[in-house]
Amino acid sequence: MPAPRLEIELGRIAHNARELKALYDSKGVRITAVTKGVCGSPRVAAALLKTGIRSLGDSRLANIQKMREAGLHAQFVLIRSPMPSQAERVVELADVSLNTEMAVIRRLAEHASRRGKVHHIVLMVELGDLREGIMPSDIEPTVEQVIDLEGVKLIGIGTNLACFGGIRPTEAKMRDLSAIADRVQRQYGIELELVSGGNSANYQWFVSTPDTGQVNHLRIGESILLGCDSLTRKPIPGLHTDAFTLVGEVIELKTKPSRPYGEIAQDAFGHVPTCAERSGHGEDHGEVRRAILALGRQDVDVSAIRPRIDADVVGASSDHLILEVREPGLKVGSEVAFDVGYPALLRAMTSPYVTKTYRSRFLPFTHRHARTPCDRRRERRERTHTHPDTRP
Repeated sequence: MPAPRLEIELGRIAHNARELKALYDSKGVRITAVTKGVCGSPRVAAALLKTGIRSLGDSRLANIQKMREAGLHAQFVLIRSPMPSQAERVVELADVSLNTEMAVIRRLAEHASRRGKVHHIVLMVELGDLREGIMPSDIEPTVEQVIDLEGVKLIGIGTNLACFGGIRPTEAKMRDLSAIADRVQRQYGIELELVSGGNSANYQWFVSTPDTGQVNHLRIGESILLGCDSLTRKPIPGLHTDAFTLVGEVIELKTKPSRPYGEIAQDAFGHVPTCAERSGHGEDHGEVRRAILALGRQDVDVSAIRPRIDADVVGASSDHLILEVREPGLKVGSEVAFDVGYPALLRAMTSPYVTKTYRSRFLPFTHRHARTPCDRRRERRERTHTHPDTRP
C-alpha cells in the first residue's frame, strides 16, 4: 500500500453518525452532517446519508459541487458566509446558506430570481465568539430587509461558538438564541424552520439541558468523524475515535544525540527552536533511537497526531517527521500508524500527497484502547483489502 496514506473506516463513521442522530433526535434536534473535515468526500458523504441524515454542510462550494456531481441527493448547506463573487454559484449549488451581510443576501436574491429559484437563508447571530454573526441589536432590521426580498426565504436563525474565541455554548447562550428566534417570529409573524445552536461543541450543553428551547438544529462534523467532544477532545461514550488512521513509512532509523549540536539559527520555517523543542523533551538525555518518516508539515498538522507505537513526535520539517522511538522491531521500511486530531485530519485530507483509502465493511463498536495485540494484527491484515483512492 502507498504511504503516506489516510485509512478511512466508513463503517465507523456511519456508526458515529447513526448514534449521534439518535441522540439529538431524542430531544427534537436534527443535524446537518458537516463534511468539510473530509473535503466533501463523496464516499464519506454517501455513508452519512445511509444513516438517515438528509442534510450535508460544507464551507467550500467545490466540495458541494463534488458531492452533487457524485449523484448524492441531500439538502446542501453552505456553512461559511458566501463570498459576493460566488453568489451565483452559491444559488446554483447550495440549497441553504448561512449569512451575515445584506449586500451578499441581495446578490443571492438577484441570482435566485433570475434562475426562478428561491434560495434559503439562515441569519447568523453574534453571541460572543467573534467569528461571523450579526450583532443581536441589528437582527430585527436585517430580518425586515430579508423578508421583503424576492428570490430568498428566511428559514432560520443560528449562531456559532467555540471556533474562534473558544466561547462555550452554555445554557445561557442557547437561551439568548432562543429568545432572539422567539422575538423574530412573534414580531414578523413568521415561522422559522431552523434555530441552529452551533456545532459539535454543543454536545455537553445538549446532554445536560432538560429543555433545548427553540434550538432544533446543530451542525455536526468533528463528533461524527472523530467521536469526541470538541470542547475537551474526550471520547463520546459509544463512539469510535479511530475512524481515521494516518500511516507513514520509516526512511531512516539511527541512534543519534537527543539534541542538535552546533550554533542555533532559524529553522526552515523561520523559527528559532528552544532547548525543549530541539530535544523534544526539554533536556539532553543522551543518545536515542530516532526514526525519520516520509511525512511532513506539507502533509499533516504534526501537532495533532499521536503514534500508536511506543514513540514520541519530536518535530517535523516540510517532508520529514522525526520520532524518538522505543518500539522494538522497527526497521527501515516499517509503517507507523497514528491517531489524528481534527487539524491533522483537515490537512491530510487536503494534501494531494496523502493517499486516501476507504473500507466500507461494517465493524462492530469496540473501544480502541481495549483492543488486544491480536485485534491490531487482524486489522492490519484486513487493511490489505482497502480500496485506494488519491481523491479526497
